[in-house]
Amino acid sequence: MFLTRPFAVMLITSLLAGCAVGPDYHRPDAPLAKRYMGESALLSRSVSRPASFAVWWEGFNDPLLSKFVTDALSQNLDLAQATARVTQSRAGLGAASAALLPSANVSGQGARAYQSDETPLGQVLSTRPDYNRYGNSYEADLNAGWEIDLFGGLRRGREAALADYQASVAGVAATRLAVAAQTADIYITLRGLQARLDIAEKQVRTQQELLEKVKLLQTKGLVPMFQVRQAEGALAQIQATVPALRTGLDSAMNALDVMLGTPPGTHRRQLALPTAIPQAPQLTSTGTPADLLRRRPDIIVAERNLAASNARIGVAMSEYYPKFTLSALLGSATSVSGDNFFSDGASQAAGVLGLRWRLFDFGRINAQIDQAKGREAEALAAYRLKVLRASEEVENAFSSLLNRELQTNTLSRGVTALSDARQSSFIAWKQGTASLIDVLHDDENLLKASDAKAQAQTESARAAVAAFRALGGGWLPPEMSDNAS
Repeated sequence: MFLTRPFAVMLITSLLAGCAVGPDYHRPDAPLAKRYMGESALLSRSVSRPASFAVWWEGFNDPLLSKFVTDALSQNLDLAQATARVTQSRAGLGAASAALLPSANVSGQGARAYQSDETPLGQVLSTRPDYNRYGNSYEADLNAGWEIDLFGGLRRGREAALADYQASVAGVAATRLAVAAQTADIYITLRGLQARLDIAEKQVRTQQELLEKVKLLQTKGLVPMFQVRQAEGALAQIQATVPALRTGLDSAMNALDVMLGTPPGTHRRQLALPTAIPQAPQLTSTGTPADLLRRRPDIIVAERNLAASNARIGVAMSEYYPKFTLSALLGSATSVSGDNFFSDGASQAAGVLGLRWRLFDFGRINAQIDQAKGREAEALAAYRLKVLRASEEVENAFSSLLNRELQTNTLSRGVTALSDARQSSFIAWKQGTASLIDVLHDDENLLKASDAKAQAQTESARAAVAAFRALGGGWLPPEMSDNAS
């Protein structure tokens, strides 16, 4: 079969250059802004506790929170799975590297044979005076082979395996970051639910006292019956929130146990005593959106997946070209019969240059190349989307943190005002100028504002966790380790 001139030129050029077929990889540009919109407002927050970017959870100044995050990073089973995937990808890289090298194996065998006199051959051989019905044979061979990577298909395969390995290493870092953030988020949610449950139980007691007082006044004809029904409905509404809060609290405790790699209920006694909701620390530096490309391990995973898919285009294109192999055989065979040791000895040696060329299979090769290019295009879109989503997460976390802190401060002023109002109504009741119902109503309003404040505090601390996670805190690439702060 005659080659067309363009294909012949391409073949000869590749033979002379010895280059790897397929496109060389270049990291694509990512659509990013120059700076974060909420950066200046976030860095100007008046928070006294700065947080280290590498161990940001310690900035919440909660020893139990720090302990749980540290334990999760050593015990979490999602992290164990990610670490196991690194072992698998390292093995794949080793196999791809070994494919570039010659391979050899040694084989041998020994046999003992018996020849019966009753067989036709035995009857003939038995006429010989030196005939021995027992015989031994031994054979040893050394085989060696090497596929010459003339067009770079194996090198592209190793390039893809290396990118897969690097992606798995970054995947461990991404899982580590996620585990730390989820553990802190669950712990903060748990403390917030405990605070809200305590407030709800106080609301129930206050509403019960209010209902009893309204019933007493109704029996004396001082208030109409509809006010009693209103107080009963308000009490039922508050009582209904308690089971929901307890359910959420149980779920949070169970989720925290699972994050720590322990059965649900393991740390329940340790968490039974409510403590203050952790307060969000100060971010000393946010970096720029471009820093996310090396700070966020999930972006590194997407970028390495893109590099691997790019290399696999070259693997598919290498099927256009012939495969050359060198193989060699060196061996010895020996027969032993009776007293004639090492009789009939023989040695063997061979050298072979092999050729495999899918010359009539270009249609399938074209399809495989198109598939590889399609996967590369998909990986490129996934990488760019990951970059955009990461930037979105940072902006959303900054906005949430700033606005939740503003909400908390506003509610704190409201709680202070309602507390003063309650104190005034209590003094007025003692002086006989106000009713106890007024005092109980002020208690109810104060508890409602306190519940809203507890929710805002919880969401503010959770937003801080989301901000550290979105910025890639808790894991720093080697080139950033000297600047960790």
